[in-house]
Amino acid sequence: MRNILIGFAVVLIIFTVIRSNFTVPGSPEDVSPDTQTCREICGTVKKGETLFDIFRRYSLDAGDLLKLGEASAEIHGLRHLYPGRTYKITVDENNRIDSFDYWIDEENMLSVKRAGTGFSAEKVCVEYEKKILHLGGIIQDNLIASMGDGRERVMLALSLSDIFAWDMDFTSDLRNGDTYKVAVEGYYLNGEFRKYGDILAAEFVNSGEIYNAYRFETDGETGYFDADGRSLKRAFLKAPLNFRRISSHFSRSRFHPILRIYRPHHGLDYSAPAGTPVSAVGGGTVIFSGHRQQYGKLVIIRHTNGWKTYYGHLSRIVKGVRKGGKIIQGQLIGFVGSTGLATGPHLHYELRISNKPANPLTVKMPRGKAVPKTLIAEFRIFKNQMDTRIASIAVPRYTAIEKREKTGT
Repeated sequence: MRNILIGFAVVLIIFTVIRSNFTVPGSPEDVSPDTQTCREICGTVKKGETLFDIFRRYSLDAGDLLKLGEASAEIHGLRHLYPGRTYKITVDENNRIDSFDYWIDEENMLSVKRAGTGFSAEKVCVEYEKKILHLGGIIQDNLIASMGDGRERVMLALSLSDIFAWDMDFTSDLRNGDTYKVAVEGYYLNGEFRKYGDILAAEFVNSGEIYNAYRFETDGETGYFDADGRSLKRAFLKAPLNFRRISSHFSRSRFHPILRIYRPHHGLDYSAPAGTPVSAVGGGTVIFSGHRQQYGKLVIIRHTNGWKTYYGHLSRIVKGVRKGGKIIQGQLIGFVGSTGLATGPHLHYELRISNKPANPLTVKMPRGKAVPKTLIAEFRIFKNQMDTRIASIAVPRYTAIEKREKTGT
């Protein structure tokens, strides 16, 4: 009996070995865990990099590259990839492409998947989870540095400065110890933060003065308003360029550094590196664009109500900014230079009202439309909700510099 059992066991072992070597195609035994998984290649497009470069780096099939291009041609061309955009490639055990995902922009993704001998492509709208985030901080040196590192923080700082651009000059007006509070939309994908959305409300304390902003829709347009429902937007920006300082103020009698005489200086001189972008402070029509004596390269814009602005000593005027052309507020018109009668690179900026020189720093700029009376009750409800959120944000009481001064450490 024992010998029979031993013999049966031997036969069973032999049968198992044979069966493992000669399985029926398509049966569960011919699919191992390794062949059921795909390898992922994730990365970010580098400057000057092409999809061919990526394929070559990972030794991927050039034939698949051509098929990917054909499948996606009508949705998004893959000939030129943009630096900073992310991609994900999945490949099978034979290093063949199974799928390719590429972020076209923050809202859309190109998704290409293998279909038979080729590929099928579609544009997928990215569905984010939206949350309201609360941020606050204290100014040390400048707004961008104070709001933290990373592209999204930089973009948030620029958005915040845009909101208060009509009331504050974020280059010359900021002081160490100023504070900010922001209620802002945050977009998440698969539980991870991806980007900031619209700023819903903000508070900025500059030299002890409090500025508030609330995002609210009126007549189908969204804008920012103060606590009384008055528009923060004005006919003119406070300054025509960033990254500068005022080197010469408006004056009825100023000693000219080149001519060595006293004469009126009917504008502001903004000292800035050559090539710094110059923007129109308000919308209007170009009435002069070219070279004019001491002004050097000059652009003059006529605005409503008899107002004009002058932008002189430019190194270059943007192509298309010519006499008769329409300009919108904030549009790039030229770059800082030292053409004409100038000791160094700077922008000479003038404001004239009915052809009479006016000091841009003291003139009260007209506001945009306020919240209509029919919507003021709704606005106040929203404002109160945002005030509660803003009040919940804690910021330090002292700057590090002040703390050292007080403690002597």
